[in-house]
Amino acid sequence: MPPENCSTCAFLCLVHRGNFAHSYIASPPALPIFHGGHEEDTEPFTSEWRAPTLPAGSSSCPGVDLAPVLLIPEGDIHRKRMEKDLNELQALIEAHFENRKKEEEELIFLKDRIEQRRAERAEQQRIRSEREKERQARVAEEKARKEEEEARKKAEEEARKKKAFSNMLHFGGYLQKTEKKSGKKQTEREKKKKILSERRRPLNIDHLSEDKLRDKAMDLWQSIYDLEAEKFDLQDKFKRQKYEPMLLCFPSSSKAARGKSMVGGRWK
Repeated sequence: MPPENCSTCAFLCLVHRGNFAHSYIASPPALPIFHGGHEEDTEPFTSEWRAPTLPAGSSSCPGVDLAPVLLIPEGDIHRKRMEKDLNELQALIEAHFENRKKEEEELIFLKDRIEQRRAERAEQQRIRSEREKERQARVAEEKARKEEEEARKKAEEEARKKKAFSNMLHFGGYLQKTEKKSGKKQTEREKKKKILSERRRPLNIDHLSEDKLRDKAMDLWQSIYDLEAEKFDLQDKFKRQKYEPMLLCFPSSSKAARGKSMVGGRWK
């Protein structure tokens, strides 16, 4: 086989397989053109491709099938490349807008959460302020109630004192009248009551605190206890003084009874 036929067959095989079609199209070499078995001058490669003409008698190249060999114009490759780039750009744009949509949704969600949290804080602050107002109102009401109760007790105490004082005045007048009627005995009784009224001092406990009131109550209890003990001692002393004359008389009578003896069945 001539060498030119071998190079032509190799070129056709490579184009058929498509191993370096892109590089070949980018920088196509000059191909020899055969006419009648003679090689002529080479021509520059153009966009309009032509299948090389094989020399006569070379159609029986073993292993080469020239039927599927297609020549692709350069414009189709450029168009396909542009379509590919356009598809990639479209995919990038769609991905960008998808990410931007997700970010906007997240931003809206965060804004909603912030607004919700702000509303919750405002509601909590409102509830807290209302509770504080209610507490202050209760404290003021309790304070007013205590002051009113203290004023009422003080007024009742003053009224009781005035009533007691007026009763004492009326009782004093009554005693004076009875003294004129009853004479000296009534006068002694009046003196006794006067002394007792002087001893019984009025209790001034309005200004005392709870601890001082407790101490005052203990003092009064101790005074009552001492008076009861003194009363018991006086009663016992009075009883002894009452029965002592009788006891003094009993020994003489008992001695006279012991002096008698029984003689002959009779007392002497």
